[in-house]
Amino acid sequence: MRFLRRWKTRILLFFAVVGPGFITANVDNDANGIVTYSQAGAQFGYRLLWTMIPVTIALIVVQEIAARMGAVTGKGLSDLIREEFGFRVTFFMMLAILFINFGNILGEFAGIAGSLELFGLSKYITVPVCAVIVWLIVVKGQYKGVEKIFLVASFIYITYVFAGILAMHSVSTGSAASEWIKSMISTVKPPGKELFQHEYLFMTITVIGTTIAPWMQFYLQSSIVEKGVSRRQYKASQLDVISGCIFTDVVAWFIIVACAATLYTHGFRNINDAKDAAEALRPLAGDYAYILFAVGLFNASLFAASILPLSTAYTVCEGLGFESGVGRKFSEAPVFYWLYTILIAAGAGLILLPNVPLIKINLYSQAVNGVALAPVLIFMLLLVNKKELMGEYVNSTMQNVIAWATTAIMTVLSVPLVWGYLQQIWQ
Repeated sequence: MRFLRRWKTRILLFFAVVGPGFITANVDNDANGIVTYSQAGAQFGYRLLWTMIPVTIALIVVQEIAARMGAVTGKGLSDLIREEFGFRVTFFMMLAILFINFGNILGEFAGIAGSLELFGLSKYITVPVCAVIVWLIVVKGQYKGVEKIFLVASFIYITYVFAGILAMHSVSTGSAASEWIKSMISTVKPPGKELFQHEYLFMTITVIGTTIAPWMQFYLQSSIVEKGVSRRQYKASQLDVISGCIFTDVVAWFIIVACAATLYTHGFRNINDAKDAAEALRPLAGDYAYILFAVGLFNASLFAASILPLSTAYTVCEGLGFESGVGRKFSEAPVFYWLYTILIAAGAGLILLPNVPLIKINLYSQAVNGVALAPVLIFMLLLVNKKELMGEYVNSTMQNVIAWATTAIMTVLSVPLVWGYLQQIWQ
């Protein structure tokens, strides 16, 4: 009985703090992420599934640090950077984050437009309507209500799991069982010499690089603070982070599998956007897989179109010393809400303009994203190891080894990624 009571207490505590970690991890599977995973499956079949294990470990390590700092200090990441490293450093970092995130916001509204065009709806109607919905959810809602909506949106990603299963069972060459075996083996089998081939290496870097973004760390820590997670609840918050990271990468695994089992098998090797992946799936995997993929894309795009502007508003306002938080009224945090409003209006408005160079905008934001990630991780590790700031919650030796190794790997991998993007932009 005591054992059951203890587990009941732990489960209740988990559900009391669940939200920030699960939501943050799942938003990373946005329209841009779906394009990346779809292209990985279409271009290389199951051969990039091995990346999911190291990517999940890296994501858990970095997200856990952000959650721990939020619970222990009660302050957001940009707030801590300003206090510990000065206003000038923070100001330039805020400009970089603002630029990066706006490029991603454009990608989310493009995802909204593309996903609903699959159902015959014009972007000139859907984008403005969705922009208003996104604005109302955050501006007129309270934190607990907004968080519940975001949690529901997180679980809708399970449509990709079903799409992957349907796609796998639609394979005409060989049995579904043998395909499942191939995919499982590919998940644990390290790459061979092909890792040094340019296209394979570039896609490997892209898959890894699309998983850990600077905005995620700022948003997670801010939402931990706003939710009121304390040191006492920190262990349950760890479960929130870990479960979110695992769930989001399971979804990513199924997206790769869905496209590998169908598009790669039938010779469809190039995906320009997530809408292309859904359209290509239809004749190969059937209407149900097509609908599930399209619904998942719409959910991912609308979800991220809410979170990315919100993350940006949190980051900038905390870094520059303005009041912020969904729990505050518009009059109590005007800069926070006006910045959120402007980002949504500008992102949705630009998508409606003709001949917008969306691909170039996304490439620029991804390139800067690769450059900005390493400094953000370095700042995080310097902060989390400050004894006077974190007390007994500083990183252990093992945590530092894993975290610094992750930072070094991401730094090295970001160089060819950024260089490849810049080459495409200059052409």
